Amino acid sequence: MRRLAFLLRPSWLILAVLVAAFAYLCFTVLAPWQLGKNTTTSHRNQLIADSVKAEPVDVTAVLSETGSGTPTEWRRVTASGSYLPDSTVLVRLRHLDGAPGYAVLATFRLDDGRVLLVDRGLVSAVDGTRPPPIPEPPAGPQRIEARVRMSEGVTPGKDPSVQDGYRQVYSIDTTQESAVLDQTLTSLPAGDRGGYLQLSENQPGAFTPTPLPRLDAGPYLSYGLQWLAFGIMAPLGLGYFVYAEIRERRKEKAAAAQPPGATSPAEPARSEPTPATTPSPSAAPTTQARLADRYGRGRG
Repeated sequence: MRRLAFLLRPSWLILAVLVAAFAYLCFTVLAPWQLGKNTTTSHRNQLIADSVKAEPVDVTAVLSETGSGTPTEWRRVTASGSYLPDSTVLVRLRHLDGAPGYAVLATFRLDDGRVLLVDRGLVSAVDGTRPPPIPEPPAGPQRIEARVRMSEGVTPGKDPSVQDGYRQVYSIDTTQESAVLDQTLTSLPAGDRGGYLQLSENQPGAFTPTPLPRLDAGPYLSYGLQWLAFGIMAPLGLGYFVYAEIRERRKEKAAAAQPPGATSPAEPARSEPTPATTPSPSAAPTTQARLADRYGRGRG
């Protein structure tokens, strides 16, 4: 155990805590978050696909399902009644063909007297800053086809206002619009926040319909699997660093245990180079005289 005593140092303890916290977040927060979004998106796509194939039903049948727990968002419905005058509300911060725009809301009274919130569609902003003139929906009895949508909720700090002659809000929410219009609106059973109607194309009073979401699951499954992989890799990486530290300490201990002058088995002893023998200055004249005697050079 003494070999692992270095793990009690503050630097190693901090690293271990950080790795453990990261792995915990990966398995309990980050991966479930992405996998949950994948499940929600897949469920939404299935509801949209089913609604495209299904025939529209009367909206009163959907209203009767309140509290049943049956999912109704995206269901195609028909409604008979009439638009209420002076019920226009604009939703800010929308886009149409990549440019700033507004969603146009109105109220629709059914033949049985209940009033629903209706999204008439999108209009382009004038100069990107103000709404265009919004015509009133057609008067008299109407029969409309729409989809059930869930309310978006209310954004804190973004209160309704009156600008450019129109009541304006930042989200489509049945409860909020009921207060803005001072009307009692019936919320459709489309979720915890209730729901409203979104007009289909070519319906009485409709503008450009809000496009349906793309029917793909997105990258959420891949992201969730990546966070799971990161949660596994982080402890494995810490284990590798611990192993590398132990191996390095073993090498240092083995090197310190060798006696002075000993050579490592991996490094053979090196022989000292033999210095080259160079003739001394006194030997050079003797050799020259010997050569002169042999070849008769230097004789007069």
